[in-house]
Amino acid sequence: MNKLEVLYEDNHIIVVVKPFNIPTQEDSSKDIDMLTIIKDYIKEKYNKPGNVYLGLVHRLDRPASGVMVFARTSKAASRLSDEVRNRTIKKTYLAIAHGKTKDKEKLVDYISKDNKTNNSYIDKKSGKESILTYTRLKYDEKEDLSLIKVDLETGRHHQIRLQMSNIGHPLYGDQRYGTQDKKQLALYAYKLEFTHPVTKEQMTFKKLPEWKILEGVDL
Repeated sequence: MNKLEVLYEDNHIIVVVKPFNIPTQEDSSKDIDMLTIIKDYIKEKYNKPGNVYLGLVHRLDRPASGVMVFARTSKAASRLSDEVRNRTIKKTYLAIAHGKTKDKEKLVDYISKDNKTNNSYIDKKSGKESILTYTRLKYDEKEDLSLIKVDLETGRHHQIRLQMSNIGHPLYGDQRYGTQDKKQLALYAYKLEFTHPVTKEQMTFKKLPEWKILEGVDL
């Protein structure tokens, strides 16, 4: 059983850290997924028999890690889903990209998804508008790698990975859109900001990955 790292919980929501390589929800691999792990945790902690309700309101790529919020009631799920739709949930990522990126850049592309291959691709004709802004926090000259902070305006499938690869700076460890370096994908959702669906309090959660390149970086 995977140990669940819980950052916050109440009767309405639970905020956790999704580890690398665990799917958000069940996929064709049938590997253990976050929904199952959290349901088991709630069942055990609160001694709840039968089915436990848990609402999925946003996703994180399987190879990526970071902070996620799940809803414990259908009302909370509905309100958090509205925040996702209205783009009032703010997700900030850290990533390591190959090469020396610009200091700061806003990327606007149009992305479509191929459901057969589970790949996304740039599609200027019928793709959905996809916007992010990245800021370079550090450049490692020896390794030729850039540590970037990514502010995501839209949440498209594989968006950060595809958009960075498209400008010639694929993410470290990205075997789908980058090089075959067989390393762990360096993409981490380190900060999540949203309005509590019931109390209306502004919530902010932060968790940093254990990356050597982060040494000396103030976040």
